[in-house]
Amino acid sequence: MSVREVLCPFCMKVREVNEVVDRVTTVFKGEKVTYDSVSLYCPDCDDYFADEDLVNENDIRMKDAYREKMGLLKSSDIVAIRNDYGISQADLCLLLQWGGKTITRYESHQVQDKAHDKILKKISEDPGWYMELLIESKQILPENAFKRYYEIASSLYEKSEDYYLRNIIKASCAKYADNPEMTGNANLSFTKIVDVIRYYASSDAVKNLYKVKLLKMMWYSDFLSYKRRNKSITGLTYLALPMGAVPESHDYIIKLSGVPCEEKMINDIDSYYFHTSEKNYTSLTDEEKEILDSVITKMGKMKAEEIIEYMHMEKAYKETDPKDVISYTYAKDLSLN
Repeated sequence: MSVREVLCPFCMKVREVNEVVDRVTTVFKGEKVTYDSVSLYCPDCDDYFADEDLVNENDIRMKDAYREKMGLLKSSDIVAIRNDYGISQADLCLLLQWGGKTITRYESHQVQDKAHDKILKKISEDPGWYMELLIESKQILPENAFKRYYEIASSLYEKSEDYYLRNIIKASCAKYADNPEMTGNANLSFTKIVDVIRYYASSDAVKNLYKVKLLKMMWYSDFLSYKRRNKSITGLTYLALPMGAVPESHDYIIKLSGVPCEEKMINDIDSYYFHTSEKNYTSLTDEEKEILDSVITKMGKMKAEEIIEYMHMEKAYKETDPKDVISYTYAKDLSLN
């Protein structure tokens, strides 16, 4: 319980009063909400009161309790979103073509409707979409303000690249999610995908780990895992392409945050090399590491061309039509044990 000096409205003297917090339940917009209401207690008058600031704060607490119950952004969430993008209340209203005081009201006493809440959440989650809004509104924003807002949004976009990549991969794999023969009876795990790549990339027994070789080793580890324990490691779905099996959305997978990928030019061709000295792959179990080690023992020193030729002899590859999904049911016939 904190103490402060204020003017008591009962005795009209400046007193040391106690701040008291009560758990209050009330009804707002037909919904019962519970929140912490703060009042001040004057021991000399033996009475409770709230000054103007506390009345406003309690009103926001009550409405934030309603927002939280209804799945809406709290007023502080809206302030945080705007602060993240460094944009003023007035300019955000201009950007969204809302009334000039709309954001000001949402950050204080007015509860936003669901349509506006959805837009604010979209801004928070998707800096790329916000950048599009900025470009569309360039003519109505002050030039210096637009430049500043765009620089901040660009920085946030770069930081959130992994979010976009994961969404793209999720979307492309969604059609396989309910088919265990296509996912290896495992949920898609980005943590394990990254850790499998890091495990291979950190192994001294794996030589010249470029993209083609990596993707083939990932296929072998997932199918060997399914063969041994009836579930893959990563939950990835693999397609039969001319150079062998590759995971769905492989071009995006190698760009995930944490993947130690270095782009190199070899004979005027972009190549992707994977290497790290950091042995950090905490999501992998000892059993999964044993599976990866089995693949490394067989293929760690093989060239990409040798692995492709070896894979082309697998029943799984020979009996799958080009560009089709390779069923995990073929794992029982895998050459590795």
